[in-house]
Amino acid sequence: MSSAAPPPPAPPASDDRTPGGFGPGGSGDPWAAGGLALGGILMVVYGLFAVLQGIAAIAGDEVYTSFGQYSFAFDLTAWGWIHLIVGVLVVAAGCGLFTGAAWARVVSAVVVGLALIANFLWLPYQPFWSIIMIVTGLFVLWSVFNYRSSRPV
Repeated sequence: MSSAAPPPPAPPASDDRTPGGFGPGGSGDPWAAGGLALGGILMVVYGLFAVLQGIAAIAGDEVYTSFGQYSFAFDLTAWGWIHLIVGVLVVAAGCGLFTGAAWARVVSAVVVGLALIANFLWLPYQPFWSIIMIVTGLFVLWSVFNYRSSRPV
């Protein structure tokens, strides 16, 4: 009886998607790779909240009150439609991020940029919520811009 050593482990397959970025679809920064997936999830959740926020503003102007004077004063029904439309776009772009396609990252960056502007202008109605959404949107933008796919273009 001879005792043979076990064979060494096989190298990773060529389609291995490791977080360190060694396979196609990996990212040079594991935080950005995980951030892209989290960004997609956050976009879907944010979009759903924006849709509900828009419906609440459209249904009744008594739901929200303004804190002081503000240069960008719109009717709450108009803000409701803005949030509803932006929310639907954010949900669609967030679902597109799960495909990992380059077009989805571009569309997500544009849509999140619009959502950031809408939340900045929404500050007098929901200041705390707007600040949370602005910070979340900035994280999503960071993850979208820092994700580097090693797939050939």
